[in-house]
Amino acid sequence: MQPAPHQHYPQQPAYPQPAPPQPAYPQYPQYQQAPAPAPAPVPPARPAPAAQDDLDYQNAPGTRLHLKAHQRSTDATAFGQLALHVPGFLMSLMVVLLAATILQALTGLPSWLPTVLWIASGALVFHRPSEDFFARHLLRLQRPLPHELAALAPVWREVTARAGVDGNRYELWIEDSDHLNAYAAAGHIVGVTRNALDNLPRSQLAAVLAHELGHHTGGHAWSGLLGWWYSLPGRLAWQVVRAVTVFVIRFTSFFSYLAAGLLIIFVGMFTLLTVTATYGLPLLLLVMPYFMAAVGRRAELRADAHAAVLGFAPMLAQMLHGVMVQEEQAKQAVLMQTGKPFTEPGTLSRLLSTHPDHRTRLHHLQPYLHSGR
Repeated sequence: MQPAPHQHYPQQPAYPQPAPPQPAYPQYPQYQQAPAPAPAPVPPARPAPAAQDDLDYQNAPGTRLHLKAHQRSTDATAFGQLALHVPGFLMSLMVVLLAATILQALTGLPSWLPTVLWIASGALVFHRPSEDFFARHLLRLQRPLPHELAALAPVWREVTARAGVDGNRYELWIEDSDHLNAYAAAGHIVGVTRNALDNLPRSQLAAVLAHELGHHTGGHAWSGLLGWWYSLPGRLAWQVVRAVTVFVIRFTSFFSYLAAGLLIIFVGMFTLLTVTATYGLPLLLLVMPYFMAAVGRRAELRADAHAAVLGFAPMLAQMLHGVMVQEEQAKQAVLMQTGKPFTEPGTLSRLLSTHPDHRTRLHHLQPYLHSGR
């Protein structure tokens, strides 16, 4: 007979025992602790180090400025831009009239009212609040910070003083970009990238600003924007028609290639009738970008000449040489990373470029460099 197994009973839970009495030690008086020192204020971020100020200021503040009686003109390239935008304007006018006619049938609104309002809207190019909206929301420009304005304003004053132009008529803007670039837009917008402001020597920055001022005084900026605005309805309508046509052809091709072929024939016949009825205007619009790009390249050379006449030809040439060096370094970096040489733009891309290549610009600056201007 085996002995009964030893039974385990649950033990009584341990209750906390009173702590033994602590010996009485002399108590020291409790003093109120001093408040923790406030954290030191974080100093604001320092602005970027100023670029080299090597500009020859010929019109220091306080000197008398001689302003031209006529500070704006419209040169041949500006007239060329306006003339090349006439077909686009006519196409847009047809689109606006068609939309106004449909609106009149639906609401009873006279068709002439939207048309007149659209034509009158071109005056917004010179409307300051509209320019501010255009600069902020379309060009993504910013107002210069105080230290940026302190660096930019003296250079701009020197450029406009040499040109005999009131610089206060224009608004200076900054683009937060790593590129070396500047802008002349609408009637009074002059923008420069933050990289150009922080890194270009002041003489080269003045050359860039003089180039942009040449676009304004020659009428290139406002004429280009005006033409773009008036041709916008026609371009939008063309994009919509093209997208719808491509979608319909692809959709019908899923069901029947015969139906898709018939649709293509119908679209071709409709296009032919449209071209015939409008005296070839749509075909003219197809080649118009190449002519506009050629006029744009001529406008850039005229703006370079404007800067050179003001005495900034050597500085502009130095800036162009610097950009060429940076581009060559970028091409070498692409070759090192991918093992393939950089693909140069093709002939059509060069024909559609609104800026001439740097070597062409340097070639046209040579007469001003040799004359000592």
